[in-house]
Amino acid sequence: MFPAMDDLSSWTSAWPVGWASLGVTDADTSLGSGPDPDGPVRIASISKTMVGVAALVALEEESITLDEPAGPEGSTVRHLLAHASGLGFGDDRQVSPVGKRRVYSNVGIEKFCDHLADRTGIPFDQYLREAVFEPLGLASTELRGSPAHDVYSTISDLLVYARELLRPTLIAPETLAMATRPHFPELAGMLPGITSFDPNPFGLTFEIRDHKQPHWTAPSNSPYTFGHFGGSGSYLWVDPEAGLAAVSIADTDFGAWSLDVWPEANQRILETYGRQ
Repeated sequence: MFPAMDDLSSWTSAWPVGWASLGVTDADTSLGSGPDPDGPVRIASISKTMVGVAALVALEEESITLDEPAGPEGSTVRHLLAHASGLGFGDDRQVSPVGKRRVYSNVGIEKFCDHLADRTGIPFDQYLREAVFEPLGLASTELRGSPAHDVYSTISDLLVYARELLRPTLIAPETLAMATRPHFPELAGMLPGITSFDPNPFGLTFEIRDHKQPHWTAPSNSPYTFGHFGGSGSYLWVDPEAGLAAVSIADTDFGAWSLDVWPEANQRILETYGRQ
């Protein structure tokens, strides 16, 4: 049995931030949550995973294929979504040959979104809203800039989104499973703000925990855990083995404090809410 619904505000009270909110869910319902802020806040690179879900909807609709050309010469949709196109972090420079290194790239995600808009004839912000936000009832979630890092949301909406990643309804479970396994699994590269890993597994926009250490998830999170953290002090992870997902937002950008407190909080989540 799960513990009674908890207000997780006390769990973040010692974090060195102005405010933070934490939530945890299984596939059926929210198990515990801190309060929402007064309005949506920027979730930074968690946004990329929402781009990933939109891409999977388009894949099932046959608007795109993963191996069609997109981005720089020799690159495909798969390369762009898996940070394997060789494009730099914030500009069009080719900093690595296609498929040779995991180069984390906001530009690569943006180029995919432009590609999807060209293929569907629908502006990407509209596609994301109609394919993901509206069907899930994410009324407080909106794209306000770059799809790579400018979605704004709340703890309540993120918990709904996390449940979708535990038990998908917009796409087939097999499609999500494909997207959350490593693509180009041998590639090494930097996990921004943490360190370099060899290999550095990513799925299609989703970071995969594997055996990375140090890491922002818990020591006990399974290697199959997938998700993303955001530079705005946010994170979302889904652990299929534990049957749990957790989300957090804060008013303080990601930094050393995050790696000090997030793994401990995530370990507590697994110990409190994990399958008994």
